[in-house]
Amino acid sequence: MRDALVAAAFRLFLERGYEQTTVDDIVALAGVGRRSFFRYFPSKEDVVFPDHERCLADMTAFLAASGGEHEPVRRVCDAARLVLLMYAENPSFSVQRYRLTKKVPGLRAYELSVVWRYERALAEYLRGRFHDRPGGDLQADVIAAAVVAAHNNALRSWLRSDGQGDASATVDHALAYVQSAFGAPLATPAPTARPAFPALPSSPAAPGEEPQEDVVVVVSRRGAPLWRVVQEIETAFGRD
Repeated sequence: MRDALVAAAFRLFLERGYEQTTVDDIVALAGVGRRSFFRYFPSKEDVVFPDHERCLADMTAFLAASGGEHEPVRRVCDAARLVLLMYAENPSFSVQRYRLTKKVPGLRAYELSVVWRYERALAEYLRGRFHDRPGGDLQADVIAAAVVAAHNNALRSWLRSDGQGDASATVDHALAYVQSAFGAPLATPAPTARPAFPALPSSPAAPGEEPQEDVVVVVSRRGAPLWRVVQEIETAFGRD
């Protein structure tokens, strides 16, 4: 019944347009009553995004099942890949939805609210993992936003190509930027100390002033051995 309502809705959206299609039109084509429609979808907008509630529940459960052995940034990147899998299950439907959403401002606003909920789920998990870090909440919010931005950039690129090519490879490439900037290296265990953020670029000096030096910030656990801290500082300065 749920799939029949989605199929009927998109057939009408493509034929008549989203704004010109009513819930009554959808249930008439599907051969059911209005009560059946609202049993599955609270509104007409929800029929355009029928799988996001399930995906959000899967993501929340995935993050809740995380343990201390999971590197946090890698874990949220893996959680974001669940959204990609949802889109890749039915490429033609995903492309149709993408095209429809681009044309209807109300759907774009609805989609933004859905994306915000994904970002909040990622941030809440990271806040729990970073609660003992100085500025942990800020780091959690920044990383969650970066994961969503990288994932969505790659996903939209795949949708613009009409679902052609390897979506997983495209998303993996994008998320690798987030991992390299904020997480532990993919090929090695998480280090005990690492640069928290890239070196800040120096500002141009005004005439007559000495040029400003770059600033490097390194965050280390209290119990980290001194050799590891020195190694990370040397790496941040680009020295062997």
